[in-house]
Amino acid sequence: MSSDSTYLQMFSTLTAEGELRLELKEQPMPTPGENEVLIRIEATPINPSDHGVMFGWASMASASSSGSGAGTVLSAPVSEQGMAVMKARIGQSLAVGNEGAGTVVATGTSELAKSLDGKVVAAMGGGMYGQYRCVDASVCLPLLEGHTAKDGASSFVNPLTALCMIETMNLEGHTALVHTAAASNLGQMLNRICLDGGVDLVNIVRKDEQETLLREMGAKYVVNSSKDSFMADLTDAIHATGATLAFDATGGGTLASTILSAMEAAAARTPGAYSIYGSVKHKQVYLYGGLDTSPTTLNRGYGMAWGVGGWLLPNFLARVGQEVATRLRTRVATEMKTTFASHYTNEISLAEALDADIVAQYNSKSTGKKFLVCPQK
Repeated sequence: MSSDSTYLQMFSTLTAEGELRLELKEQPMPTPGENEVLIRIEATPINPSDHGVMFGWASMASASSSGSGAGTVLSAPVSEQGMAVMKARIGQSLAVGNEGAGTVVATGTSELAKSLDGKVVAAMGGGMYGQYRCVDASVCLPLLEGHTAKDGASSFVNPLTALCMIETMNLEGHTALVHTAAASNLGQMLNRICLDGGVDLVNIVRKDEQETLLREMGAKYVVNSSKDSFMADLTDAIHATGATLAFDATGGGTLASTILSAMEAAAARTPGAYSIYGSVKHKQVYLYGGLDTSPTTLNRGYGMAWGVGGWLLPNFLARVGQEVATRLRTRVATEMKTTFASHYTNEISLAEALDADIVAQYNSKSTGKKFLVCPQK
């Protein structure tokens, strides 16, 4: 149990015996350095990007919980292959949680740090699944008056990812986008951004209710991958929009290849000189998620002007620099309750986040199901 001088923080540890353990550990309350602030974390989301550190290659279908309250421990076996992949982290206790929000309760002596005293801020810096977090003041996003920690808990990963997709499009000379898993919280944000900015967006979903949801939100191009007409519908939408850039949240399987094939088929509808190498316009798919953990399969039939690569938010922000990052963060703060509003299906405590039954729910990565951890609960 934590006290005034300690707090609880979640750690993920891979043992040499082939077991992954997720548990709460008591930590000494930190004293902020000159340009640091101490945040009482009040809300922090569970994003798919958190699962990698939390669970790694563990067999989560065989996970179980023991203990109760702050003593709850989640355990899961790890296969030989998983141990080989995660060899570098054996024996290390890794703090988890990418982002969160709360109230600044102590600060360092710098002017920036002191200016945040008592304010509700959002921050991204890892280790957010805890009751407190000490971070550099420069990574904090002060929330506007009337915005709560729950409003600002998801201020970084999804909003900045969606905005940086548009930045990538502009930077690389594309004019429209394709997005998969498009009914997710992030997908809904991207749809609102594109509608506001006049950018054509092709949304790929896999359920009828997801298609209905996006159309009710004003989406013009929504295609359902579960329908027999998927390839034809996707090609029509890409031809109508001229999209040559896609962001794929699934990562595995054949979806990236299917998108490239549809882009090539759409390009072939425009008369031009025949080339054995296909259309000359570059077609790009970025894999930014791993909802499908199977191998990425490319059935090459889309010429030679194409690319498939990984895309990561921190890497892109480092590429474009601080001025762009500040501009995007300012927009997020201004539109937090509109364009960048997140919706949560469940609010849980730190201990509840270690319950095997609850873990099975948020680890299912179901579209529209998003959990919020409230560490003070």
